[in-house]
Amino acid sequence: MKKFLLLTLAFIQTLSMCYAADEIVLDLSNTSSNTSVAIVEPEKKLYSDIEKKDIVEESYKNDTSSLDNAKEENSNFLINNALTRGMSKIYHLEAERTDVTKGLLQNYTTKKFEHGPFEQLSTWAAYQGAFDSTIPQRGKGYTTYTPSLINIFLDGTFRGGKESFRIMVDPTPQHNRGFMQQFLQDAFIQTKRIPHHTVMLGNSRVGVGIEGTSAPYTLPLVNRSQAARNLSNVRKFGLRVKGDYRLVDYDFGGYSSDTFFKEFFPGAEFNGWLNIKPLGMTNGKYGKLTTGGGISAGHKYTNYFVSGLYAGYEYKRFWAKFEYMHGNGSNAQSGPTLTKASGLFATFGYKITPKLELVARYDSYDPDEKIKHNYSREYTAGINYYIKGQSLKLMLNYVYCQHQDTTDSHQILVGTQVLL
Repeated sequence: MKKFLLLTLAFIQTLSMCYAADEIVLDLSNTSSNTSVAIVEPEKKLYSDIEKKDIVEESYKNDTSSLDNAKEENSNFLINNALTRGMSKIYHLEAERTDVTKGLLQNYTTKKFEHGPFEQLSTWAAYQGAFDSTIPQRGKGYTTYTPSLINIFLDGTFRGGKESFRIMVDPTPQHNRGFMQQFLQDAFIQTKRIPHHTVMLGNSRVGVGIEGTSAPYTLPLVNRSQAARNLSNVRKFGLRVKGDYRLVDYDFGGYSSDTFFKEFFPGAEFNGWLNIKPLGMTNGKYGKLTTGGGISAGHKYTNYFVSGLYAGYEYKRFWAKFEYMHGNGSNAQSGPTLTKASGLFATFGYKITPKLELVARYDSYDPDEKIKHNYSREYTAGINYYIKGQSLKLMLNYVYCQHQDTTDSHQILVGTQVLL
């Protein structure tokens, strides 16, 4: 009996050791009465769990990487799609008018506000550049490319729409004046509360003549006329009043005679211009005729007086402009001078199509009336291609320069204009 008990205890101990060394897993997936039992060794189960963990982590990394790639591809797709749609809108943009300027991207760079002091803020930019190939009749010629202007604008309209402002800077490289003197160009605020009138305060383009006081973006040729280059085309700080009616318009103002922020009020200057429009009541049936004249008088170290006359006519695709200027001293781009100078030019244009325009100009200028036989005459023939109105334009000019005191020359200009 004792032997039987000892054998029984030994058998039970052996079974307990087996349970400690092995794990019994019951497979209950079989619904039959027979229950299958599988024994898995602990070491093998441990290795299997580690392998599963590695597989899960690797799968997670792959899923995360795939998600990041998908996000990047989606972002690139959205950017490319937006650029494509933007370029398509610019390509299909209808811009046939050449008497106005607007940036190609101005609709996208304009912000309107429902609250606050501003109704609207708009930024845009302008670029002009030209290849200049000059061939003198004697001597060596040269070819250069010059960025004529780089203008960056901020235009704003205050709440109510009656007041607005403009700030324009010009980082174009210059060699004849300091960077900061050239940098700030337009800086003015204006109001239109008086019917038919605009009252302006600040720095703006003033002077005598139509071409000399016009923005460069609507000029028909690469260069201004000689008289406009030398006797006008300058900005000054002051108060001006502009009126516009169907039969008459005018521009009067008082300014500091300083230019390019060199000095604080070295003297006073008056600018006045009056245009008469005889056909203003005919609604363009017989075309548009404008005749005008004005003066610029002031003091900066010395007295100066510049006068001018203008006549212009437009009818359908044809237009013509005539202008005469005389300066008994002047205060323009090169500063004050006592020199008596005068200039006359006539420009003609014809639009073959809304995008293609032919231009011709006769330009005569006497830089110093006290010196005989020193006239400078320029004969220009040009063609303009308005890809998108004035916003995207190509210009080709041929100029024959005839100088009484120097060698005559031929000049070929290829100009580009981009307004964004």
